[in-house]
Formats: sequence, structure tokens, C-alpha cells
Amino acid sequence: MFSTFFEFRRALLITLGSIALVATPHASAQNAPATASAPIKLIVPFSPGTGIDLIARTVGPKLALKLNRAVVVENRVGASGNIGTEAVVRAAPDGNTLLVSVSTLVMNPPLYPGMTFDPVKDLSPVTLTSWGQLLLVTQPKSGYKTAGDFLDAAKRQPGRINYASPGVGTPHHLSMELLKNTAQVFLTHIPYRASGPAVTDLLGGQVDAMFLPIHVALPHIRSGRMVALAIGSDKRHSLLPDVPTLAEAKVGKVNVDMWFGIFAPKGTPADTVALLNREINLILKTEDTQKTFQSQGMDPSGSSPEEFARVVERDAVRWAQLIKAQNIKAD
Repeated sequence: MFSTFFEFRRALLITLGSIALVATPHASAQNAPATASAPIKLIVPFSPGTGIDLIARTVGPKLALKLNRAVVVENRVGASGNIGTEAVVRAAPDGNTLLVSVSTLVMNPPLYPGMTFDPVKDLSPVTLTSWGQLLLVTQPKSGYKTAGDFLDAAKRQPGRINYASPGVGTPHHLSMELLKNTAQVFLTHIPYRASGPAVTDLLGGQVDAMFLPIHVALPHIRSGRMVALAIGSDKRHSLLPDVPTLAEAKVGKVNVDMWFGIFAPKGTPADTVALLNREINLILKTEDTQKTFQSQGMDPSGSSPEEFARVVERDAVRWAQLIKAQNIKAD
């Protein structure tokens, strides 16, 4: 049938190739991000153990199963998240490198005017993953029972009352600056390099108050070593149903909810973004994902890319206006 061994070998290779094409699922060939053999990198621009890291390490393995390819989490820490963010901005727009970030992303540009990229213009929002609330907290010896007590004392003693944060430009810092601006009070900012030392000094009475994520504050509140004065949200949280919102505490309508979400480099194909959006939103709806997020005080919440883009753009304007009004500068 075949005149030479080489003709036989060529026919065999063509036949095997045809079988392989038939056996490959059509959806996978169409929808998988480019270079499907390469692992997808989830870049986390903050340290392991943070809420953002938890999101990446919860979503990553499930996304790997859905796409039938490796997904790895990579922490690139530094410059208030700018180092990891820039790595994604400069990555190839092929769906293989994604950013898992928080609202700090849009707080940075007005704080660091020398930034060489614009996180709003140079990233493609994929999906919102969750919301996180911040609590206004103090310690029992301060004597403050309500947010009103705290701000009344600040009005009587301008600058004498201080507050801690994990650093300039963090959500904890800018949330208090928004409260200060709304209530028209002067508080002295004591910036730390991380949450741990700030919490230690708050518990020890070296600082008077701070904003903290629910999952960080909750163990101390339950042990009686910390007092929750109010929650910086439009509604109360199920983990602390007796803690009023700042609006309910009559100190101003101050919403400092933090959003968490996933981004791709600008220029990533729309069908790749749509695929990632669909699969991640399905992951967010699973019971175990919701329980994991909720145990850390985060509320799972997916979105379309367009909806997430509107959230990001709105917050970029809001925080830029606050930073300018309060004349806040990064160290």
C-alpha cells in the first residue's frame, strides 16, 4: 500500500494528528487563555496571610481545576503594592498573568506621583471577588463607648488624640482621614510598617484608636481587649450585629468598605476576560469559598468586568479628592 517506509510514517502522523484534533474538546481550544500549557500566575502584591492572599489561594486551586491547567500564587511585595501591580501591567496580555488586589490599588497614584503606570487605565478588570469592612476600634481603658464619644473628645482636644495605621496610604489610614474630613476633627496619625505592631500598641494603650478589618479585630473584641465603636459601612455586619454603622452613630455617612478583585493586563482579549470572569464567578458562588471568605470577615461578591470597572473608577476619583483635601503625602 505504501511504497516506502517514509510514506507510511507520514500517513501515520497525519492520521494521529487528525485523531488528536477530534479528541480535543472544542470549548477548551476556543476559550483557554493563550499558551494554555503555561501556568496562570496570580500575582498578590502583598504579604502571605493577608486577605488578598487568602482570596488568591482560595480561588487559585479551583480555577486550576476548571481550566485544567496549573495556577500558581506569587507574592511580590513592596511599595504599597506597586511592585506586584507593575509586574502585571508589564506582563503579556494573554491571560496568563493576573493581579489579585484591593482598593489600595487606586489610592496609590495620588500618593506616589512618580508612578510609571496608571492602574485604572493600564489594567483590565476581570471581576470583583468580595467586600471587606473596616471597624473603628479602641481599647477599654480609653473610656470611649461610642464613635460619638471618640469624636467629641477629638473636638475638645484637637491633635491630642492619636490613631494608628499600618502605613501611609493604607485603607486603614485613609479611612480615618475620611472620617476626620467628614467630622471636621484633627487627630494625630501614628503610621506603622505593618498591622501587627499597630495592633499591639493599640491594645497596650500607646495609641487611642484605629480602623481594622473585621477578621483582625474580632478575636480581640471577643476577648474584651478591644472595643468596636462603629463599622465603616452602609449596613451592620452579621459577625457583629450590635455594632452600629458610623451613620447610625451620628458621626457622618462614612462608607470605607474595601473591594477586592482580579485584574488582567490591558489589552487582554475580551473572550479571555469573559472566560476568566465566568469561571471565577462560579467559584465565588460555591459554599466552601463563601465560608472561607466569610470566616475572614469578607463578603463574597462577583460582578461583570464592566461593573467592576465602574467601582474602580469611582473609588479612584473619591480617594484622589480626599488625599488632595487632606494634603496626604507618602513617606
